[in-house]
Amino acid sequence: MDKTSWIGVILGLVVLVGGMILKGSDPVALYNPAALVIIFGGTIAAVMVAFPMEELKNVPGLFKVLFGGPKIIPIKEMIPTFTEWALLARKEGLLALEERAEEVEDPFLQRGLKMVVDGQPQEYIRSLMEEEIAAMEERHEVGAKIFSQAGTYAPTLGVLGAVIGLVSALGHLDDIALLGKSISAAFIATLFGIFTGYVLWHPFANKLKRKSEQEAKMKMIMLEGLLAVQEGLPVRTVEEKLLTYLPAKDRVLKEPEKVGGQVEA
Repeated sequence: MDKTSWIGVILGLVVLVGGMILKGSDPVALYNPAALVIIFGGTIAAVMVAFPMEELKNVPGLFKVLFGGPKIIPIKEMIPTFTEWALLARKEGLLALEERAEEVEDPFLQRGLKMVVDGQPQEYIRSLMEEEIAAMEERHEVGAKIFSQAGTYAPTLGVLGAVIGLVSALGHLDDIALLGKSISAAFIATLFGIFTGYVLWHPFANKLKRKSEQEAKMKMIMLEGLLAVQEGLPVRTVEEKLLTYLPAKDRVLKEPEKVGGQVEA
């Protein structure tokens, strides 16, 4: 579970309601069905116009990534596994890693290790796995664009909602009390548009981009580790090569741990 996503959304709602209370407004005013329909319904409609259904059908999965997401394996947990494989390969040969490949849970890493065991050339392995990483990043970029566009549309739809509300308010010029309530309600749509755009959709897009970058980095480290094992580098050299991806203060390794976990989005 991604705690920061949950905390951020909850904190945003608390700030919204708390701000209204501190300003002397009644939070009940937020319950405005017309504003909700205009903002959320309008944003969904605009996104559906902007993206093909083939890409939109992945949106539920994107929410799972945002609030749960693939497991990003810490580099410290990967290094002992690669050093173990390097030691085994130097002692018994690459074919000795065949059984290890069946134990690996991560599909990307398992596929790479099987190619190493099969004796595929390094250039082929690097090219194929880098293409897979690039394809993953492209898929993730599309998901981030959906939320980024939603963040662009929502504030503008808020202005549209305010205009619609003001048109209705102008019909009550003979009743000052009702006119005031109508004008207040008109700007609730603007409030929702700005809030969802800049507290939800744009941050969601940024979170997806960051998760994609982290996963791509993790896969690149896996690739470098596999190629180092295939090359037959000494265990210490493999360890030092992978330690360069860590900050200097974190380059003290724990006890070896197995690499595992699903990382596909």
